[in-house]
Amino acid sequence: MSEIRHDRIANQYVIIAPERLRRPNSVTASKSLETPQSNCPFCEGNEHLTPAEIFALRKNEPNMSGWKTRVVPNLYKAVQIEASESSKRDGMFESVPGLGAHEIVIDNPCHSCNMEDLDENDVQNWIKTIVTRMEDLQKDKRLVYISVFKNVGKDAGATQQHPHTQIIALPVMPKDAIYFLSRNMLYYQRHGRGIVEDILHNEILFKKRLITQTQNFVAFCPFASSYPFEVMISPVNNIISLHKATKKELEELGVLVKSIFAKLSKQLGSFDYNLAFMQAPLNQNFENESYMALLEQNFRFTLRIIPRIYNIGGFELSSGMAINCMEPEECARLLRGEEL
Repeated sequence: MSEIRHDRIANQYVIIAPERLRRPNSVTASKSLETPQSNCPFCEGNEHLTPAEIFALRKNEPNMSGWKTRVVPNLYKAVQIEASESSKRDGMFESVPGLGAHEIVIDNPCHSCNMEDLDENDVQNWIKTIVTRMEDLQKDKRLVYISVFKNVGKDAGATQQHPHTQIIALPVMPKDAIYFLSRNMLYYQRHGRGIVEDILHNEILFKKRLITQTQNFVAFCPFASSYPFEVMISPVNNIISLHKATKKELEELGVLVKSIFAKLSKQLGSFDYNLAFMQAPLNQNFENESYMALLEQNFRFTLRIIPRIYNIGGFELSSGMAINCMEPEECARLLRGEEL
């Protein structure tokens, strides 16, 4: 029997319709890219194929072999750090130059390793590199919003096989980000707690969608998951961004992320996916200034893993409303390794 559920974070409805799983070709096979290592700009030994690195975890000279992670400017960047921030008006229309940062984190030297294949140090190096770049970008007070995400496989929008993460920092707040800050503040003023805090309390209490709980983090399948086997990870306490977590907490998060990908791979095999962090603003500007003072009390970051194993159709595209063909409770049960 289908249900219409409310996603409290995005404030939208999702249809949970297990009957849709019986549709022909409803589940897609992985369409991971096959890029020869000799031509891969992210492989060790091919450092000359990328722009000069911004940062790397290494013990030798920049832009040569011997690194654990590398960060380089995106060759096809959406925004540029060199741009000015002066606005331009054309009648009622306004625009600003494409100011911002668009960087590529090359997760590790391994060309075809999935997250679950890496050892814990590799995953923690990946997180450490993201944190280092966030701390550096925060120094540029023009930048107020940061997006950290991964696209893996063709169905997730990837163009390179080698594991990598993208970072985009902007001088403006996207609509969905500022909308969540507004709703979260209203929720806090009514309840004294943030939205994600109450969601986690509920998931821990009822356990039906809980996958794993560690000392500082919870991994679960959201009540109104938009995609089959969607997983969300969030801290038990109000940690507003990755770079606000302690070293111990980041190490614990790395172990948990690796564990969740191992569980997903056990159920799905090789799969395409998107991964994205929702974090607090980098800096204050006129858009977010009314929310910044209380973020430590009402905001906590989330990490969302979205397997792209299900074809979306015209309804989803025309309505903006997702149809999920698997109940999150069933997905969580399978990821916990429980038998029927």
